[in-house]
Amino acid sequence: MRCSSCGEDNPAGFRFCGSCGAALIETAPPRETRKVVSVVFCDLSGSTALGDVTDPEALRAQMRRYYDESRAILERHGGTVEKFIGDAVMAVFGVPIAHEDDAVRAVRAAWEMRDAVPRLGLRARIGVNTGEVVAGDGDTLVTGDAVNVAARLEQAAGAGEVLIGAETRRLVRDAVEVEPIEVAAKGKPAPLQAFRLVSVDLEAAPVARRLDTPLVGRRGELEQLRGAFERTVREGSCHLFTVLGVAGVGKSRLTAEFLGGLDATVLHGRCLDYGEGITFWPVISVLKQLGERADGTIARIVEGAPTPNELFWAIREQLEAVALERPLVVFFDDIQWGEETFLDLVDHIADLSRGAPLLLLCLARPELLEKRPGWGGGKLNASTILLEPLTAAECLELIAAHGGAEPDARERILAAAGGNPLFVEEMVALARESGDVRVPGTVQALLQARLDQLDTAERSVIEHGAVEGQLFHRSAVVELGHSDDVEPQLTGLVRKELIRPATATFADDRAFRFRHLLIRDAAYDALPKETRSELHERFADWLARHGHELIELDEVLGYHLEQAARYRRELGRPDAELERRAGRALVAAGARATVRTDAPGAVNLLRRAAQLLPDDDEQRAEILLAELMMLELTGGTDEKLEIIAQLEASDDEALRMHGRIARFTFRLMSDPEFVLEEAQRAVNEAVAVFEAAGDHLGATSAYHLSALTAWLQSLARATLSALERGFEHARHLNLTGPLDRYSIHMLGPLIYGPFTADEVRAHLETLRAIDSATSRYVVLLTEGFLAAKVGRFDEAVERSDRACELAANLGLHTMEIFGRWQIVHMLRMAERFDEAEASQRWVVERLGAQGQASFRSTALIELAEIRYQRGDVDDAERLVAEGQATGAEEDVVNFAYGQGLLARIAADRGDVEGGESLARAALELALRTDFPSVHAGAHAALAQVLAAAGRKEEARVEYERSLELWERYGFEPDARRVRARLAASTI
Repeated sequence: MRCSSCGEDNPAGFRFCGSCGAALIETAPPRETRKVVSVVFCDLSGSTALGDVTDPEALRAQMRRYYDESRAILERHGGTVEKFIGDAVMAVFGVPIAHEDDAVRAVRAAWEMRDAVPRLGLRARIGVNTGEVVAGDGDTLVTGDAVNVAARLEQAAGAGEVLIGAETRRLVRDAVEVEPIEVAAKGKPAPLQAFRLVSVDLEAAPVARRLDTPLVGRRGELEQLRGAFERTVREGSCHLFTVLGVAGVGKSRLTAEFLGGLDATVLHGRCLDYGEGITFWPVISVLKQLGERADGTIARIVEGAPTPNELFWAIREQLEAVALERPLVVFFDDIQWGEETFLDLVDHIADLSRGAPLLLLCLARPELLEKRPGWGGGKLNASTILLEPLTAAECLELIAAHGGAEPDARERILAAAGGNPLFVEEMVALARESGDVRVPGTVQALLQARLDQLDTAERSVIEHGAVEGQLFHRSAVVELGHSDDVEPQLTGLVRKELIRPATATFADDRAFRFRHLLIRDAAYDALPKETRSELHERFADWLARHGHELIELDEVLGYHLEQAARYRRELGRPDAELERRAGRALVAAGARATVRTDAPGAVNLLRRAAQLLPDDDEQRAEILLAELMMLELTGGTDEKLEIIAQLEASDDEALRMHGRIARFTFRLMSDPEFVLEEAQRAVNEAVAVFEAAGDHLGATSAYHLSALTAWLQSLARATLSALERGFEHARHLNLTGPLDRYSIHMLGPLIYGPFTADEVRAHLETLRAIDSATSRYVVLLTEGFLAAKVGRFDEAVERSDRACELAANLGLHTMEIFGRWQIVHMLRMAERFDEAEASQRWVVERLGAQGQASFRSTALIELAEIRYQRGDVDDAERLVAEGQATGAEEDVVNFAYGQGLLARIAADRGDVEGGESLARAALELALRTDFPSVHAGAHAALAQVLAAAGRKEEARVEYERSLELWERYGFEPDARRVRARLAASTI
């Protein structure tokens, strides 16, 4: 330890100096901060030649005048001279205290030096650059690339020139005239974008901000909000109202005015600014405000519903129940930070809520539309407004409302604010605190200036709070600052309107919220990365001890540990154990998201975990497989293929086989041609590997691939057999995805396959035991199908309607379409062709909108059958042609249907020879399937053609074959129709 009296070093543990006897006082190391500064480099041009022709004493005096003049100019503009090196001068604007207009000051100083140096008989070249540096308290020396770039700009400048960097130009663009140039800088991979100063406006206007406004200039927007609410109450309906605006434009203030005194229940949720993967945080916040009545819904979120849509349904029903008691406003803030699943939830509620007065009020920055370009679009019950800047008159009103300002300051505020109310307010507050209105370059510069005015203790508290997030807790600040005495600082920060009290997340604690996210960002960005890393890790340790009541604890822990690990890696000191801790927390969070089938959240969490854990980590394979399963629901083709490639390259045989099965599944879904046989061979090999390894997930995936290959060949028995074998393995997994996949794929084989009613009912018992929304949907549709087979059409349609309603309530639009399609089949069996046609046209339209080309082709041919039954033969023929043109070649059923209908049309027109050829081709295609209804229909089509040709005995044989199939598999209405034909005298 160094003695402060004599400067001698002393061994650790000495309490008194061994040299002079003075008491040794341990002092804290200088506090370092990161901040944005503007750096000025000035060097003389041709100074070496000047030394050759100038007397040394005269040169020394001339250089002294140069140094003195440069220092005077720089300090007059508020700069701090760092050092003189030879004939070069370096100065920094922004240390030790930042000003919101440091970039403007630096440029003005450089321009003045450019004019002053020639008067001394010298020539100068100057570079100015703005960027982030690290600076220490009591130490003017700054380090960072911004300094190097300023030096490179100075070296590239010509005599009498000032070059400024791109960031400096952005900050002073309204105060300068420039010419763009490029500078080739040593050590930089690409030329630097730079600008040569042509002129400088010495009266450039300031830019600043203030928070927490009275409402000014928003009456029209307020009336729109009130109108939407009144309509919601009057109609008992749901309305989605989104307020968009840049930071500081007044979204929160408008909302506060609207909600004040509103005769409604108001619930408030907020999307966390750092909450990657924290999907349901804002929803849980809303539900907690309902008290015990929402405990069941919260529990469903925690435990995980079988599907996201079922969870959405439960949340929607909870909100609707509250709204039926009293009009309800659910206010979600900062939804631009929301996870995709959360945004899907808001969409779900807006689309499907009925019969209850519910206003969804969402605030967002315009960046929301980059994530969701169609947000609110196409909804009749949705409104979106964009808050525009205030007018000059409104800004003057706002200045007066916040205590006013001197005439000169008022004009400067008005000129600088650009209509942003937060900028107006912040400048007024700064003027009140410091007695001056300075010209800020950006909001960041203004906030940096405000933070620099805090004393050391207040600065420490606000920075420690910023580590937790926009909302922070007193206990966390105490933990991070190693001090219980934080009350004066918190009170001072509230008084200075930087933070405000908020509802605590943790019991027996107090919470505060930054007045604006940008204040939090400015405080956080000031921390060196070394300090950020340490504080994030310490906060995670504190949270692990105190955050057990948090529902999504692993997500928050994972985030803070991830940040700590990331900063250490960026500093060149990776910490493998810290990265492992972060990865483990994110894996746990991802596993929970996987259980509740929150696919976007799971993919996000698992992807980040994979980036943190080493390649040889025991959980890495689990991560890749879980992420791959979730990507089946979210898409992400490139990422899916990347994971498949990683699995295929594994040293583990089972993992390589996972990759191979996933590769074939992908190919079957995207381009099945010439893949079926090869895929089935891969299944056979994979099953042996997975069953030997006890890998149930792998076996489930293999049998799913086997089912796909069978279904693409229209083989119902093989499809069902593969699904059942996969189901035996899926039951060993605590995952809803494989079970739902099993359930939905059972529908086709049970309806089209060669199974009796009793066999179908036996399979339904297995589906009932799964008891998920998907399995209930399949059960209802299949029960409806069984009722239709025996002619109980009203019961059949009622059950199928319930299945469609279930799918619609869950937002499962594709399942709803297929449910309606099943109802069309029932209506056709009942010969209710008018209703069938209207419904089938709806199905065709919806399938087209979803891009379901293969299914739409079959739907078109079935619509053609309806048109044929209604007597429009030409339209029927046109629809068959369109359906077959868009269908895939391997879709055997599609062509069997189409060829059979064309055969009957040809026979009706007298072309019995062509009709017979088509009918026999249709029968050949049908017999390649094991679908009894397709076989029976093909025999009946051939019989109709033969009857038209007068070949009655051959026709009777085909009708009898059709009848035998209808009777064997219990299709009573179809059997009655064939019996009627056989009984007719024409056969």
